[in-house]
Amino acid sequence: MEDVEGARSFHVGGESYDSFMGRYSRPLAAAFLDAIGVQPGGVALDVGCGPGALVGELSNRLGPAAVSACDPSPSFVEECGRRHPGVAVRVGRAEALPFDTNAFDYVLAQLVLHFVTDPTAAAAECIRVARPGGVVGACVWEFHDGMEMLRHFWEAALALDPDAPDEARTLRFGRAGEIADLLRSAGLADVTETTLQVRSDYADFDDLWSGFLAGIGPAGSYCVGLSPDDRHRLRHEFFRQLGEPSGPFELSAVASAALGRTRTSAAGRD
Repeated sequence: MEDVEGARSFHVGGESYDSFMGRYSRPLAAAFLDAIGVQPGGVALDVGCGPGALVGELSNRLGPAAVSACDPSPSFVEECGRRHPGVAVRVGRAEALPFDTNAFDYVLAQLVLHFVTDPTAAAAECIRVARPGGVVGACVWEFHDGMEMLRHFWEAALALDPDAPDEARTLRFGRAGEIADLLRSAGLADVTETTLQVRSDYADFDDLWSGFLAGIGPAGSYCVGLSPDDRHRLRHEFFRQLGEPSGPFELSAVASAALGRTRTSAAGRD
């Protein structure tokens, strides 16, 4: 995650992140790499790795020695390195990647672009570290209606507070075409886009609600910033929005993804 105001709440322990978003980001990583077409023998960079959902899937497919990663959060860098020995994990931001030029066959950013301060600079950096003909790809949640957990939460919040900072209104790249437009503008060729769908199971409503109480991401930060009474009202409305589940239930999440290739000549990359 990038170190900007909306992302500072991601500077938490890996287990807390897993209980909130990792249960989605792990299956998303597999779907993302399937869409990218990652092949053995390549080397890859995970930009904004968090505690390592995408890193883990890359390591399974390419081997740890072929994977590098970075994140602006030192705690996530430490956690990712602990979980995935052999992966080169560094502290670094998407706008200033701490890696050599023309170093990677795949440069990938999962659930990161909407928290990047300067997406144009980040895209340029991803292209810089990719080899000629290499793949640059990114995916983010579709906040408007595709990511059920966050959509229901923000609908509940808006019902109580019309000024609640709904991520569908405050963050970029959650709509079809937005990532692809960024990649094309940055100079990538053969840009394509798709959608990826994953699901998560919950034991009960408290299993879901506890993730928000960890204060992770814009939704969690908003939740824990409320007064106890307002947070209780939000919990009740959120429960109502979900249909008042009395036991296990499932939520789905849809991500927008796009990828492109770097130019195969130096002139084409200018």
